[in-house]
Amino acid sequence: MNDKLVFLGLLYFIQGIPYGLQSSLLPVYLRGAGHSLTRISLTKILYFPWVLKVLWAPLVDRTGTKRCWLVGTVAGLALTCLVSATISPDVQYMGVAGSLLAMNMLASVQDIAADGAAVRLLRGQGELGLGNTVQVVGYKAGSVFAGGGLLAVIDVAGWGWMFALLACVYGGVALFVWGAPVLDGESARGQGEGRRGSKDMMQPWKVWRKLLSVPGTPWTMFYVLTYKLGEQGAITMFPLFLLDHHMTARELGVWNGVVAMAFSICGSSIGGFLLSQYSIGLLMRRVFMMRTVSMVFQSSLLVVLEPSPLMKGMAVLSLSLQHFIAGLITTLTFTTMMNCTQRAEESIQATHYSFLATLEVLGKLSFSALAGGMVDTVGFPIAFILFLFLTSSSALHVWRATETGVLKEQLKEQPQ
Repeated sequence: MNDKLVFLGLLYFIQGIPYGLQSSLLPVYLRGAGHSLTRISLTKILYFPWVLKVLWAPLVDRTGTKRCWLVGTVAGLALTCLVSATISPDVQYMGVAGSLLAMNMLASVQDIAADGAAVRLLRGQGELGLGNTVQVVGYKAGSVFAGGGLLAVIDVAGWGWMFALLACVYGGVALFVWGAPVLDGESARGQGEGRRGSKDMMQPWKVWRKLLSVPGTPWTMFYVLTYKLGEQGAITMFPLFLLDHHMTARELGVWNGVVAMAFSICGSSIGGFLLSQYSIGLLMRRVFMMRTVSMVFQSSLLVVLEPSPLMKGMAVLSLSLQHFIAGLITTLTFTTMMNCTQRAEESIQATHYSFLATLEVLGKLSFSALAGGMVDTVGFPIAFILFLFLTSSSALHVWRATETGVLKEQLKEQPQ
């Protein structure tokens, strides 16, 4: 079990690095250069490979082995970082965008293979809870490392050395995956599944029919598409409000890039423990209500424009609480997704999970890309009222699902 957790933890750690670079480092860099919130929000289109990954998920599912896909994509990330180290970000804006797009593309393919390996390796409620905790915590730790730690030292180390370090990290993980014993024995099984699924590869509508017929899929699809809309808008825009009125870029790198993300990791870790003690329906009802209250508190801070130590303290408290609850919800959500996927045929499990994960990314990406334009148009207070409405609606959706039995039915049976 420990070998599985270390293996998955490393994969999801390096998978979080491109997200940290783009979500925390790039916005602060662009805002400091005088770019509008609208332009900063539009950089979210660099995440687009994550939306499209479901199109090539069947290829990863049915051809080759998970080890080959993982080693190939991680090695590709190492090479991309070496190329990125030669770019001058001050004068080569499109080069920076291109390198991040390439990293997102490779990381999205790696994600399909990693998720497929996780679905096969993790069995039973105990392993699911721990495995999804490692998944979420590893991803966020990689995001903190790239978006918080590197943001804090980039002025000293420089752009080139930063990407040279990332190339070494990716290269080391590629070597580790190549020799990882937890994937031993998958070749024969993968070849058998490839032969059984060859006809379906020629008839993709049959694959989609199988995906949608998996019990619990329709409810899970709508849930993952909408559960973070309001939260994502607030997480994207509140740090930029603080940058405009209360904090410097370096302070944001510490409080939002490191401290707040540490609370998020803590929330994700506690979520895995709570899953072994309480029903997921009860946890989701309470945590979603907590998130709504947290959003009310954060929205109330927008009326304070004058800098003060008290306001800065309240802002840090709000960020920490927001990320802690977001971490809890993420662990609960990914456990729900994986439980649903384990009801599918093994030959389409990676595709099924990638489909759900794509909807999850699509929901967050589409709204966060529009959030900046919304704030530029109507201002922070009105925009946050909409964020609060979406957060409350999501809590109501979860509450109704637990009351009517939809969520309970989805999670009633656990694979042994």
